[in-house]
Formats: sequence, structure tokens, C-alpha cells
Amino acid sequence: MKLGILGGTFNPIHSGHLRVAEEIGEELGLKKVYIIPSGMPPHKKPHPLADFPHRLEMAILASKISPLLEVWDIEGKRPGLSYSIETLQLFHSYFGSNLELFFIIGTDAFIEIKTWKEYQNLFNFASFVVINRPGYYKEKFSQFLDSLNVGFRWDKKRKCFCHPSGNVLLEKDTTLMDISATRIREMVAKKKSIRFLVPEVIREYIEKVGLYIN
Repeated sequence: MKLGILGGTFNPIHSGHLRVAEEIGEELGLKKVYIIPSGMPPHKKPHPLADFPHRLEMAILASKISPLLEVWDIEGKRPGLSYSIETLQLFHSYFGSNLELFFIIGTDAFIEIKTWKEYQNLFNFASFVVINRPGYYKEKFSQFLDSLNVGFRWDKKRKCFCHPSGNVLLEKDTTLMDISATRIREMVAKKKSIRFLVPEVIREYIEKVGLYIN
């Protein structure tokens, strides 16, 4: 069973997130891409983070647009900070030994992975799909992978980095959508339109609930 994970604060979820999930899920032939809103992210400032139930509801509303997307609230159910290693372990516990898991992440977030809990163990639980971002070059990326000291080796035939566990690291390009959740929140606060940056159901939810006004 091939499944994908796209995690984040989703504060709010926007068209950039959704397009990445859709394209990678389709390209890799994934059965589902799970959108995982973080409960209490250890690397984000707590404000102005919308309450988890609001971020979860927006993710659920957005995911209904595509049959490929699914939302799981596992990080909101766990007490304390949300750690990716625990989420990956839970996926394997739930889906069993036939699971082939792909963790989707942007280059900008991936280069901070050394700050994550048990980062060297992450690659034992999932293949990583790193979405290329402007300003990050392949030569520097290869050097960064070497600095992780987890045993990645470039496979010319498969055109990917291979981990001793059998998992891989893929670099992928997706439709470039320069959309920022921070910018969306700022626009809402200034009472500016966010149409076409988020699905219409998300825009309506933000307006109805009154998120990001203050």
C-alpha cells in the first residue's frame, strides 16, 4: 500500500499545499495522500496559530475537493508537542507491514531536519519526497545529505538517493505557486481578498469564523 503524508500547520491550508499533494500523489501512484495538521509544532511560534479544530476543519473541507486526499487528526489527539517520528511510527502501526510511505516536504523545511526529534531515524520509516524550491541548488543539496550521516547514496539508474533501509529520497518539481500562509493571514487582517489563493470553501470558512482578523 503506497501512501503519502503532507504535514504542516496549515494555518490556513491553501492552493499551494493542495496542488503539491495532488501532483505528487498522481505521479507516484499513491493510493492516498494524508493531510496531517500539526497539533503543537515544536518549530513554530504559537501565535498567531489558529486553534487545531479550525485548522483541522479547513483541511477536511479542502480535502473533499479531491478523491486522492484524506485528513487524519492524529497529531491533534496526542498531548504535547507534535513530532514527525511519532506520526510515522503510528502510520506503520496502523497500516501494517505492507505500507510504503512517502513523506512530502519542501526543500526549505527539509534543510532544517537536523533540528527534528530523532531525525536520523526518520528515514527508516518513510521515503522522502523533497519538493524543489527556488534558491536551492542540487550541488548544495547533495552536500547537505552527506552531512546527515544516514547513508544516502545516489543511484544513477533509479535517479534517486537510496537509504540503507531501502527507502529513497526523491527530488521533485511541482507547479510553482508562490502562496504563503503568512501572507494570507496578513491579507485577511487587512480585509483584502484571498480569492484564488485558497479554495472558496476555505475563504468562506475563514470569513464565517472570523479567523486571522486580529
